[in-house]
Amino acid sequence: MDRYRVKPGQQINLTDYDPDDKSVFDLNKKTGKKKLKDVNKELETLQETLYAENKHKILIILQAMDTGGKDGTIRHVFEGVNPQGVRVASFKKPTEIELSHDYLWRIHHHTPAKGEIVIFNRSHYEDVLVVRVHELVDPKVWQRRFEHINAFEQLLADEGTTILKFFLHIDQKEQKERLLARLQEPDKRWKFNPNDLAERKYWNDYMRAYTDVLNKTSTEWAPWVIVPANRKWYRNLVSGTTIVDTLKKLNIQTPSFKEDVQGWIDKVQTL
Repeated sequence: MDRYRVKPGQQINLTDYDPDDKSVFDLNKKTGKKKLKDVNKELETLQETLYAENKHKILIILQAMDTGGKDGTIRHVFEGVNPQGVRVASFKKPTEIELSHDYLWRIHHHTPAKGEIVIFNRSHYEDVLVVRVHELVDPKVWQRRFEHINAFEQLLADEGTTILKFFLHIDQKEQKERLLARLQEPDKRWKFNPNDLAERKYWNDYMRAYTDVLNKTSTEWAPWVIVPANRKWYRNLVSGTTIVDTLKKLNIQTPSFKEDVQGWIDKVQTL
């Protein structure tokens, strides 16, 4: 997965990243989906152990253009995982109460506790993306937020949170096809938002904003991964494998049972 990771201090250009790339898993769709099931099983076991150990905190941040696949990634990568230890926080347009506080106020209380995996569907990065593209604040305001965000994420990491950030990278052609699919397929029409068409006009502005985000906020403690997302199965496989590999490195262990096992077995058998 290192080929998709933005290294700290690296200056990337999104035009150099192919949303159709599938070089890490050079498989067809059928085989890729089958491999994802194996990843799901590994993740299910790791998440259950993470919850039982109650030691590590995992934060997964998903950012993408509209139709980029945030919901689909969550649904497919975490399929079968025990929901008891997994939580999704979605960040939409801030409320009046949220706007009356600093922009990180609404974010912090959604971060994971010990034993939890929390997935941010959009995040605090909207405050250096949407607000920039639509000129909602002075440029000096959003420019200094990069430093705030790095410091905020370092605070979380210093307090034991493992952070993974995924930019699900699609192109305009793929977005058009997905927008059409939402209209043409009755069971998907509920997902269509006319505002997505208005936002599409700002595509190049968003690409410049995302490039800055990736260059300025990919750190050792909170790295960005640029996921080729035109192929949904490949997107899921890259995201799921990255998460599984990260959890394995934490050396998560099932808590030991220090009681007299046989003694308790004998007591239960007498019930």
